[in-house]
Formats: sequence, structure tokens, C-alpha cells
Amino acid sequence: MASAQRVPTVVVLGGGSWGTTVASICARRGPTLQWVRSAETAADINEKHCNSRYLGDGVALPESLRATTDFSEAANCADVIVMGVPSHGFRNVLGELAKELRPWVPVVSLVKGLEQGTNMRMSQIVDEVLPGHPAGILAGPNIAREVAEGYAAAAVLAMPDQHLAANLAGLFRTRRFRTYTTDDVIGVEMAGALKNVYAISVGMGYSLGIGENTRAMVMARAVAEMSKLGVAMGGNRDTFAGLAGMGDLIVTCTSQRSRNRHVGEQLGQGKTVDEIIASMNQVAEGVKAASVIMEFAETHGLSMPIAREVDRVINHGCTVADAYAGLMLEKPGHEVHGAGF
Repeated sequence: MASAQRVPTVVVLGGGSWGTTVASICARRGPTLQWVRSAETAADINEKHCNSRYLGDGVALPESLRATTDFSEAANCADVIVMGVPSHGFRNVLGELAKELRPWVPVVSLVKGLEQGTNMRMSQIVDEVLPGHPAGILAGPNIAREVAEGYAAAAVLAMPDQHLAANLAGLFRTRRFRTYTTDDVIGVEMAGALKNVYAISVGMGYSLGIGENTRAMVMARAVAEMSKLGVAMGGNRDTFAGLAGMGDLIVTCTSQRSRNRHVGEQLGQGKTVDEIIASMNQVAEGVKAASVIMEFAETHGLSMPIAREVDRVINHGCTVADAYAGLMLEKPGHEVHGAGF
């Protein structure tokens, strides 16, 4: 972390909608540089003060936000790193960062996903590739376009060191974007990855024409499933009732701008996962997380019926109608301690 005599320079790695939105928030607080792969996107941000590809032409970015395609420039000036790259590219970008980054610079992830193959959370990858760098995550009910347009919203910054979290949180706050803190990095990371899978399940329900009561039932039971696995992995149950858990689940399940809900709806219309992904210009992390979640459930001996049915549709050829029929065959038990749906 930089000395108290100056405002730290925040470097956001990634040019997508949420990375750009967070960069715009940080740029209102102090010096901010955004690294993007595309020279066209960099020019868009620097000259037109917008990211037309991901946020459209109508969202004005601060003139103080600067973009670069020069990775070395970004890495060398960073006092705080914000990782806005998808989970599948996260490790490779960290590997490049390891060659250039000064020691002890905090790394804040924006990724609500898990690494396929290793099943690692993003903070675990930071610990492995950049040992000694404090690692955390910023997450919450944040549809990027709405935050970028100035609608009131909130997130939680999870870091193991609460003193550091409190200092960093100020970099991510504006009058309309509230940033809370917690030390439950595991809980926030797991909540962020899990809610995407459950948003796909609700999206599938939309395609079937389920009622509002059914939708609420699925979402409430999703919170129970998320909490169960999160606690088993070392998270705090209260986290799953907060911004990163229930808050993010609600917006991801109900917003028409939600990528993961969109995937569920498209699956219900008979499209394949490959067709759906090919038609999107952004990543839906829930598609990759479904199989990983089921591996976690098996490891911890947990029954997770909703996640199981999503995995069956995405990875095992099950239909959306069969998935919902499978859920309704589950026998309800104790609401908190029961094993089923």
C-alpha cells in the first residue's frame, strides 16, 4: 500500500463492463489506470471517455480515467491491483504481473467464479502466484450498467486484514456506491461463484413460465444451499444473508441484464450451452462453476439439489423441464438442517 502522503494509484486489469465500472469509481477518488487488451477500447476510454463495446456510448466515464494496452506500464505504477479479468484468464495475468509488480501491493479480485481444473478461489490463486500480496474480493448486487449509470448500489470488500480493508474501501466508495468491509474472504468468494449457478436455475424457470411464488421458493432454497456449502468450506453463514450472498443472488436472478439468468432462459428455449456462449460478448461464470460446485458438494458430503439439476442440464444433457421435475420430487424436510430441496 502506498504511503499516507498521497492517494494510491489503482490499476484495474481488464476492459469488460464491471472492470470499467469499478475503474470509473476509483478514478473519481484518485489516480486510476485501466489496462485493456484492445487498442480500440483504450482509445475509446481515453478519447471519447466511454467503453462503447461493453457499456455503450451513453455511459460517460470520468476524464481522469486513463487506459493503456502497455501491461508493464500498468504493473509498475500500481499501488493497488484490481483484477477484472475472467476466471479462465486470471492465473495467466497474475503470472505476467509477478514479473513486474512491487512486493506487498494488495490484489482485489472482481471475479465471481472458480478456476476449473484446480477448483481454486481467486484469492487462493493470488496466494499461489503472488505470495505475500494481500488478496481479497469486491462483490455484491452490482449490475455493471446500473452502477455505471449512477444508480445507488453497494458492495462488500473482503480482505483478511480489516485495517487494510477499511483503508482500501475508501477507494471504491462514491456518494451512490456504498462499500462495506468483512474479513470473510472465503464466504464472499463462494457466494459470488454460487449465486451464478442459482441464477441459471431461475432463468430456466422463467423459460418454463413458473410463477412468482415458485421463483421465490427456488431463490430462498438457493440461499440455504449456498450457506451450507459456504460454511463447510470455512465461510461465515451470515455472509450468505448479506450483500455478496442473498443481495447478489436476488439481482442476478431477477435482472434482465443478468448474464447467468440469460443463460438459463436460453437453455429453456432449447439452445445448447455452446450456442449461448457463442452469442454473448461477456462471460457467464455460472456455466463453468456448475461442475466445480458439484465436486465440492461431493467432497463435503452435501446434498445440493438445485445446483445438481443445473449441472445436469449444462453438462449431462438433461432438459430444463426434467430439472424442475427433479426438484419437485425432492422430499421437503427441516428448513435449516434438512438435506433436500
